[in-house]
Amino acid sequence: MLRANGHIWPTMMTRTPLLALTILSTLLIGSAVSEARTWTQASSGKTIEADFVRLEGDLVVLSRNGQLAKVPLKQLSQEDQDFVAEMKKGDGAEDGASSKPVNNGTDWPQWRGADRSDIAPGDGIMDKWPADGPKQLWVYSDAGMGYSSFSVVGGKLFTMGTREQDLCVICVNTEDGKEVWSTKIGEDDEKGYNAGWGNGPRSTPTFSDGMIYALGPKGTLACLSAEDGKEKWSKNLESDFGGKPGGWGFAESPLIDGDKVVMAPGGKDAGIVALNKETGATIWKADDVTPGNAEYASIIPTEMNGKRQYVRLFAQELVSVDAETGDVLWKSEWPGKTAVIPTPIVDGNQVYVTSGYGVGCKLVEIGEDNLAKDLWENKEMKNHHGGVVKIGDHVYGFSDGGGLICQDWTSGDMVWNEKGAGKLIKGATIGVGDQLICLNEDDGTVSLVDATPKGFELHGQFEISPKSENRNPKGKIWTHPVVVDGKLFLRDQEHIVAYDVKG
Repeated sequence: MLRANGHIWPTMMTRTPLLALTILSTLLIGSAVSEARTWTQASSGKTIEADFVRLEGDLVVLSRNGQLAKVPLKQLSQEDQDFVAEMKKGDGAEDGASSKPVNNGTDWPQWRGADRSDIAPGDGIMDKWPADGPKQLWVYSDAGMGYSSFSVVGGKLFTMGTREQDLCVICVNTEDGKEVWSTKIGEDDEKGYNAGWGNGPRSTPTFSDGMIYALGPKGTLACLSAEDGKEKWSKNLESDFGGKPGGWGFAESPLIDGDKVVMAPGGKDAGIVALNKETGATIWKADDVTPGNAEYASIIPTEMNGKRQYVRLFAQELVSVDAETGDVLWKSEWPGKTAVIPTPIVDGNQVYVTSGYGVGCKLVEIGEDNLAKDLWENKEMKNHHGGVVKIGDHVYGFSDGGGLICQDWTSGDMVWNEKGAGKLIKGATIGVGDQLICLNEDDGTVSLVDATPKGFELHGQFEISPKSENRNPKGKIWTHPVVVDGKLFLRDQEHIVAYDVKG
C-alpha cells in the first residue's frame, strides 16, 4: 500500500499528472472491491488502479484501498469516458443528471459517511418496505442521553452518550447489539448548554487508523483505541484553544485528514485548529478566523484551484483555510440566525449552504482567483438541523414549513415538496442508492422515498421502537440515521435500534 503523510494515494499523485484528484475522506477499513479497473489520463497515458464509485456532475469519484478521490471526467481517456457513460446509462440517469450515488465501501467512519456526503455505502436497499416496516434485528438500551449519531467500521458501531453525569464513548457489535466497551472521557453536569432541550453529546465520533476521536458538548476532545477504548490523549476546545461554543454546546464532529485532527473551536483566538492525530499537539491555528460562536456545522475537506483546504460554515460567514497552514483562502458572507447547523455540500468549485430560522440557502462558486461568488440565494431550503444530500443534480432535505424538498442544484428552484404522506414534516435525511430514508423528528416515523426530480414517491413507513421515556419533553428524535451493510441504525436517546433493510 502506498502511503505518505497519512494518505493512500500520494505516490500515484506525484508520479502522474492526475493532480486534480481531490482526497475527500480519511482511510476506510475493510472497504469492498467492486468495479475495479485501470484508469488512464488522456494527456499523459499514466494509469491508476481504482474502483468506480459514482459520477458527480463532471467529476468521477474513484476509490483506491478504501480512500475516495475525484477526477474530472474530461481528463480521462475516451475508453474511461465511455465506461462512465455506460454506468450512467445503467443507472437510468436522464436529462444530463449524474448517475445514482454508489459508495462501494462497507463502512461509515465519520459524520455523514466516508466523504461527508451522507450517501450510504453499498448498492442500495430494498425498494419497498413491508406494511409493518423492515425486520428489527436488535435493541441496545444503554447508550445514555444525547443526540450523537454513529460511526460504523468493521462490524463495530461507535457513538457517545451521557450516563448519569459520565460522558462516555461507546462501542457496540453491529451483529447482535452487544456492548464491546465503553469509556468515560469526562463529566457532563448539563450546565451552560442544556437550554431545555436535553443534555448529552451532540457530536459523532470519528474512526481513523484504529483510533476513535470524540468531542463532548463542553469541549472535551479525546482520542481512544477503537479496540478497547483506552484513552491515548485529550484536549479541551475552550481551555486549550479559547473556543466558544454555541448555546447548545459543541456539536461538530472531528475531521481526520492525513495526520491531522481538524476542529473549529470558534472564539476570538483561532476559529479553526489542526492537531497531530497521534499526540494531540498543535500543528497550526487559523488565527485570522475569529467567528465568535463555534456554531454546529462540521468541516468539509476538499481541493480547489490546486489547493487542499478545509471549508467551514459559521454564523456570519462561510470560510475556507489552507490545509497546510491554516491561512484563509476565501470567505463568503452568511446571514445566520440563532443557530447554524447543517454541514455544507462541496461539489468541485461550488459550495452549497443552508440553515434554518428563516435564513434559507445559497450556492457559492470559487473562481480561479479564489474569489467567492454567489450563483443564487433563496429561501426554498431552510434546513434546521436534519441535513441535506446531493444526488445527481438535485438536493434533498427537509425545509422548515415546506416539508421534504427536492431542489435543483444549478438554479436553486424547488422541483417538488411534500409535507403530507403521513408525517414528512421535519427531520433528518440520508441518501441510499437512488432512494432517501427520512426520519421525522416528532414521532420517529421513518419513510422510504425515491430520490428523483420526477416527483414524490413513497415506498413505506414505520415508527422507531422503542422510544425513550427519559428524553427531555422539549427534545425530539434528532439523531441522524445511518445505513451500513444493509442495516439501518436509529437512535432515540438511550435506545439504539438496528433494522434489516438489505435489498
